[in-house]
Amino acid sequence: MGGGSHPEEVAAVTLTADQVERYSRHIILEQVGLKGQQKLLAGSVLIVGAGGLGSPAAYYLAAAGVGRIGIVDFDRVDLSNLQRQIVHTTADVGRLKAESAAEKLRAINPDVKVEVYTEPLSSNNAVGIIAQYDFVIDGTDNFPAKFLVNDACYFARKPFSHAGILRFAGQTITVLPGETTCYRCIFPSPPPPNAVPSCAQAGVLGVLGGVMGTIQATEALKYLLGTGDLLTNRLLTYDALIMRTREIKVKRSADCPLCGDRPTITELQDEQPVFCTLKGTTGNANA
Repeated sequence: MGGGSHPEEVAAVTLTADQVERYSRHIILEQVGLKGQQKLLAGSVLIVGAGGLGSPAAYYLAAAGVGRIGIVDFDRVDLSNLQRQIVHTTADVGRLKAESAAEKLRAINPDVKVEVYTEPLSSNNAVGIIAQYDFVIDGTDNFPAKFLVNDACYFARKPFSHAGILRFAGQTITVLPGETTCYRCIFPSPPPPNAVPSCAQAGVLGVLGGVMGTIQATEALKYLLGTGDLLTNRLLTYDALIMRTREIKVKRSADCPLCGDRPTITELQDEQPVFCTLKGTTGNANA
C-alpha cells in the first residue's frame, strides 16, 4: 500500500451467513474479498468528535463492518448542530453526542462494538485512549484539539486522518507519524487569540461535513485493508462553490517542533484554547 504500513495480520474472523450477505458488496471486490472483510471486522477506529465530520465517518465505518469504533466527545447535542451533524436527530437535543452517536451505530450494525468516551480529550488521557485503536479520525472543531490529536498520535505512533471545514471549503490529509508530514509540519502552532473569526461567526455549509468526513472514512478503510494509496504528504482542499479540488504536495519539515530534526515538543501538552477557522484554503477547520 502506498504511503505506509497497515495493522499486523490478525487471526481470521469467521463470518456468519448473515455477515457474508451483509458485506457481499465488499467481498466481491478484488481489493477486499473475504480476507479484507475479516480485517475490517478485526480492526478498530477512534473518532474524535461526533460532529459534522465524525457523523458521516462513523456511519460509513459502522456500515462497513469495522469491528470496534471508539467515539470521543464530551459535548451535548444542540439544535444548531443538526444542520450538519447527521448522526443526531431532533429528539437527541440535550443528549451527550457520544452516546447519541453510539446508539445510531449499534442500530446500523450490531456486529460493531462501540466504545464511548465522554470526558474531554487532554494531555492526560489522549495517548492512552488513542493507543487502543488502529486508526484515528480527527473530527474536532478547534485548534487545541487538532494539535492535541496530531501530537498524541505521534507519541502513540498511530496513523490518523485530519480534516476541517468552514464556510464552503474543506481540507484533509492523512498522517503516518514518524513517516510522513504531520499537522505541525504544515501549521507549527495555533494562531494567536483573536487572529481569526470564530466558527459560529464564519458559518459552514452543512453538506461539507459529509464530503470531507466520508473521505476520512475512506482513508481509515484503506489503511485497515492495506490497499490503495493513502493521502499522505498531500493536502487535499475542496471548494464547494466552484466544485474544485486541489492537491498540495507537502513535505516533512526538518524544523517541525514535533517530528523535526530538533524537536522542542518532547511530551504531550495542552494548547491554550483558540477559536478555529479555515483561513483561505490552508487554515484550520470547523466541524
